[in-house]
Amino acid sequence: MAVRRRVLIVLAVLLGVLLVLAGWLAVRVAQAAGALRDLQAAADGARPEVDALDVTALSARLPAAQDAAHRAADAADDPVWRAATHLPFVGDDLAAVGAVARAADALTRDAAPDLLAAAQALTGPAPSPTTTPRGWVDLTALADAAPAVSRAAAVLDGLRDDLDRHDPADLVGPVAGPVTTLRDALSGDALRSVQDLADVLPALLGADGPRTYLLLSLNPAELRAQGGIVGAVAVLQVRDGAVGLVGQRSTADLPERPASVLPLTEAEHALHGDRLGRWVQDTVLSPDFPRAAQLAAAFWTASTGQPVDGVLATDPVVVADVLAATGRTVTADGREIGGDALLAALLRDAYLGYGDPRSGDAFYAQVAAAAFGVLADALADPAAARSVLPAVADAVAERRVLAWSAVPAEQARLAASPLGGAFLSGDAPTPTGDVGGAVGVFLDDATAGKLGYDLDVAVGVTLSGCDEDVPVATVTVRLDFRPPGDVTTYPAQVLGDGSSALPPGWLATNVSFYGARDGSVGGVLRDGAAVGGPAAREARRPVVGLTSRLAPGAGEEYVLTVPAPGGALTVWSTPTLAGPGVTSASCAG
Repeated sequence: MAVRRRVLIVLAVLLGVLLVLAGWLAVRVAQAAGALRDLQAAADGARPEVDALDVTALSARLPAAQDAAHRAADAADDPVWRAATHLPFVGDDLAAVGAVARAADALTRDAAPDLLAAAQALTGPAPSPTTTPRGWVDLTALADAAPAVSRAAAVLDGLRDDLDRHDPADLVGPVAGPVTTLRDALSGDALRSVQDLADVLPALLGADGPRTYLLLSLNPAELRAQGGIVGAVAVLQVRDGAVGLVGQRSTADLPERPASVLPLTEAEHALHGDRLGRWVQDTVLSPDFPRAAQLAAAFWTASTGQPVDGVLATDPVVVADVLAATGRTVTADGREIGGDALLAALLRDAYLGYGDPRSGDAFYAQVAAAAFGVLADALADPAAARSVLPAVADAVAERRVLAWSAVPAEQARLAASPLGGAFLSGDAPTPTGDVGGAVGVFLDDATAGKLGYDLDVAVGVTLSGCDEDVPVATVTVRLDFRPPGDVTTYPAQVLGDGSSALPPGWLATNVSFYGARDGSVGGVLRDGAAVGGPAAREARRPVVGLTSRLAPGAGEEYVLTVPAPGGALTVWSTPTLAGPGVTSASCAG
């Protein structure tokens, strides 16, 4: 009996201890849950301030967020909690909640102050006095912000690695949701790109000596793979963190070369002939921006004798959006233009109002120069600078701003970033994985006119069979051509030179479908019927080329079906007036 009594006493004590520990764990869980709710409320309340980049308000809110995050992390950093993470059923969830709490603590304590410091540098008052020449854009704040952005990106990258150890599929719903949200927000590839760019940004902005860059102004009224034909070329000089427009040429000032400025590959010859290397307008036929930039830089040097340190490219959609964000206009040919009117003036009116297409190109170049001056003035105003940043971020996300450096170490960083456009030559990250697994749909005007202004392009991707080993992606490309009723009366510089052999007012567009690296394109449907075209292979990617021929008011739909390993697919495409240059889909939603 005595032995039995002692056993019962021991069991009772153990049960009591377990109940105490369970009670203590419940208290700690309640504390962590309450702290995380406080943190969520603080984050939700800060959304308008984040959108407005109100650094003062965000800095005032930060201590409360830091306190809530620290309380959550402190509750999870408990011996009982850590021991409970090894229990069946609840252990994984407790471990994940602990990871979220630690991530929140590190975010608010280590990353947020650096990000706020970077935002303050970008949106605060310009340093005074300034030695920036009149008409130049002072980007010293961007260089000053780079170290803080790099430190914050390193912290966030480490948090992502920590959260990656917790599979949301093994967690209960209330825990899986926050873990998934935080993991997605801390996208490892995007963060590494930010850190890489921040590390080389001072050098790109002239910290180690002056730089000279070409700026290609792309004209989407005549499509090319990178967004549009090169309509004008500007020369930018960067020194000590400031950039100025020091030269400009229309494409009429850069006539065709007798031979390609660089040796072309067999695939490039098969797909484009020698156009890539003989006309500066056509250097952007390549779907790979580093290659297009190399050709443009070589063309410039061959034509002018001047070497350059890099190449940038953008389109008038970015200019219009930046002007709209700042409420400013540009003055060209004695009139003020802004907003949607800017696109119409550049892409249609310039070619209707001038008898000589070279005059239209000159007007295009004039507007580009005026826009640079307006941008320089706007960025000197902190309020205007805050409004510009979201517009520029959207433009980068849509692949409307591209950059290449002639310095190999810098180019390696750029190619791995959203600015690189390295569809063929790099492994740049995409929203759903590396670029090698992405597919491409690129457009090239074949009418030699400016009818692309009236072409609406929509690229979409949907996934099916997500419960199968390899889901299937359906890529759709819709082309709708809706010009004005009097389009047939337009001059030749709009209608084209007749080389397409189509009636006046019709639009011909070459559509190139690129498969995944070492993959296949398969069959393409046009309006539901199988259609074939010339096939080639470039940089280990299969390519099928088709030509769309549209009468005024007509449209076509192309459908391509490809495997989506991993349940995700990114489609790179030509940025158009209304459509971005990238779209993605994932079984994860």
